[in-house]
Amino acid sequence: MPTLEFKGKQHIYAHHLTVPYRPLETDESRSCNPTSENDNLIIHGDNLHALKALLPCYKNRVKCIYIDPPYNTGNEGWIYNDNVNSPLMQNWLTENASVDNEDLEKHDKWLCMMWPRLHLLRELLAEDGVIFISIDDNEVHHLRMLMDEIFFEQNFIESFVWRSRLGRGATSRNTSKLHEHIIVYAKDITSIEFREEVRVRETDSRERLRQWGQGDRREDRPTMYYPVHSSEFGNIFPIRPDGTEGRWRVAQSTMQQLIENDLVVFEQHSDGRIEAYRIIPAGTETYTAYPSMLNSEIVRTTAHGSIELRKIMRSNQFPYPKPSLLIKEFISLCTKNDDIVLDSFAGSGTTAHAVLALNKEDGGNRKFILIECEDYADTITSERVRRVINGVPDASDDALREGLGGSFIYCTLGKPIEVETMLTGEGLPEFSALAANLLLTKSGNAIGSDTLDSQNSDGFFYNDDEYDYYLLYKPDLDYLRSDDAVLNLERAERIRDVCGENGRKAIVYAAGKYIGQRELTGMGIIFCQLPDALHER
Repeated sequence: MPTLEFKGKQHIYAHHLTVPYRPLETDESRSCNPTSENDNLIIHGDNLHALKALLPCYKNRVKCIYIDPPYNTGNEGWIYNDNVNSPLMQNWLTENASVDNEDLEKHDKWLCMMWPRLHLLRELLAEDGVIFISIDDNEVHHLRMLMDEIFFEQNFIESFVWRSRLGRGATSRNTSKLHEHIIVYAKDITSIEFREEVRVRETDSRERLRQWGQGDRREDRPTMYYPVHSSEFGNIFPIRPDGTEGRWRVAQSTMQQLIENDLVVFEQHSDGRIEAYRIIPAGTETYTAYPSMLNSEIVRTTAHGSIELRKIMRSNQFPYPKPSLLIKEFISLCTKNDDIVLDSFAGSGTTAHAVLALNKEDGGNRKFILIECEDYADTITSERVRRVINGVPDASDDALREGLGGSFIYCTLGKPIEVETMLTGEGLPEFSALAANLLLTKSGNAIGSDTLDSQNSDGFFYNDDEYDYYLLYKPDLDYLRSDDAVLNLERAERIRDVCGENGRKAIVYAAGKYIGQRELTGMGIIFCQLPDALHER
């Protein structure tokens, strides 16, 4: 498969693996009606670090991702500032990190920014999950190649066309640009199920059984050319209007079944050809695949998004917001009652609005996670969500005027859990945060830190079908330098005995050990040195 090469790719190729884990810290003063640790989330912070922070709890759990990244028009003023540990990369970024129309390397910087984020988004996506990405012609060609490489070409679903503007105002010399794209990929296309359009026939109707349009010749599908018997006309073959041999739309066995059920009629045309038609009785449900051209009457335009936001916030605080109906349509295509929806370029908070509106409409309990790095995460992103939860007095929509209901926890990012700071004692995380990170690093298990704590004096904190997990740790440098933080023979024997009873092995994280690994192996114990174990992945 062809791959996309760009400046800086070699330096950011595995950057998503080296991003430090930063625990989420709750800000109760900015939260809204929080109900539990599993509530909706709005996270203020760098979205690369925030995505990494979500992995311990949400890996492989997010059903729908919608993102609206910078389109890279050169007029947005975004800055690429990922901390990539490469002198060449740092030198490049030091010269000119901001992106504008004069930046000849803006495409490279955009790709460097997107690459690690898309990798982490894929890790968060459920096996039957779908990602929608809004983009325009500045980067759509690069994005398709990037997605083919990260999500794999076979998982491409569609490139929806959205008429984002009304009117015909000139936006270039030759054409009026009225549309944007929404690129859609699955994590595993064999596992997804989009909502189908269901129509019920109000009256009897019929459809021609001879194929027309593309692929309508006999040689296109030779097995679909066969005789169909009519008591009035004898054996009938599919003949095209030009007199050449065509083909039927259904297999011979299906055709025979339709005839036996009296659902086929024959009609002679003026040119002598005999056409066969399938009768579709009134009340019949027919299923139609979702169209690639989005219906503007349903999903609306950017202008509608601006009007919607202005009514909610009572001012024009955010340029070109997406209409909530657009994102609501995507969410309704692929999610059900308890699914999780993620937006890591949250902007004005439209995705949360869409989730809450859809829940109100169908009684669902979908959860949203928003990530916004800019300073308006509280004053615009979260404030909009607060208002749609509690009600917008001037709204024309009854549900929005009364309030859509719901809640969220507002979070910021804590200090990174890094080897260097742990060694000096400057950045010692809480037990639960470190346990969650180690568990994800070692086993891939995504368990929220709120459920992990030391359950006994030997540091047991979790088990799966194969292992018991132990962590000898306190966020105290004196403790970590003491014998209490070291795996000794007495503690190892207790762990061995417990493992013998439950038929599992043990993984023990500690700052040191007084027993050789050969002896520990005989006891069914795997020792992992702290803080080195943080980088085993």
